[in-house]
Amino acid sequence: MNSLRHNGIGMTSQRTRTRMIERLREQGIRDELVLAAMNAVPRHMFVEEAISHLAYDDKSLPIGYAQTISQPYIVAKMIEIMRNGKQLNRILEVGTGCGYQAAVLAQVAREVYSVERILPLHERAVLTLKELQVHNVKSSYADGGLGLPEKAPFDGIIMAAAATHIPQALLDQLAVGGRMVLPLGAQEQTLHMIERDEQGYRESKLEAVKFVPLLMGRA
Repeated sequence: MNSLRHNGIGMTSQRTRTRMIERLREQGIRDELVLAAMNAVPRHMFVEEAISHLAYDDKSLPIGYAQTISQPYIVAKMIEIMRNGKQLNRILEVGTGCGYQAAVLAQVAREVYSVERILPLHERAVLTLKELQVHNVKSSYADGGLGLPEKAPFDGIIMAAAATHIPQALLDQLAVGGRMVLPLGAQEQTLHMIERDEQGYRESKLEAVKFVPLLMGRA
């Protein structure tokens, strides 16, 4: 787990963040650890200053390179589903983006491994996480669809881009007893949960979502 240190500024007052947490509760987020993590992370630090006044609204925002920071509800929902009320030791995030979700994950797991294929985004996320003194996130510039086999198995895997199918490499890296949460589909996307037990994998279809597509290779 990580303890965040940061400086608050006017529009990012605690009141603004408290309103976001109240809205997440109204939207059905029940995991108190996830809500505390969302409250702890200064979301405005992960977007351009010109749109930082929108940081705590329930919307996705552009972060450059045709990528977005997901809306707070989706971030909280995916982490709540993956966590399933359990203590998480090692988790994998596919698609670091600006680093916001990694910072939230750092509050609920001992070790977070995050992979980003777009070099400038990877570099910016590393700098922001360092500035916020988030020490338990290890960021890699790599093809997220391949995961990080050398660090597997993972208690949880979360994917921040929509795939057309579930990457076999990620299934292989999910620990028995673990959960993977990812959006699937091209035009119409749905959030899916994969659970792995001793017998194999079980897939559940959850709700409609909108993510950028998962692309292969590094950029």
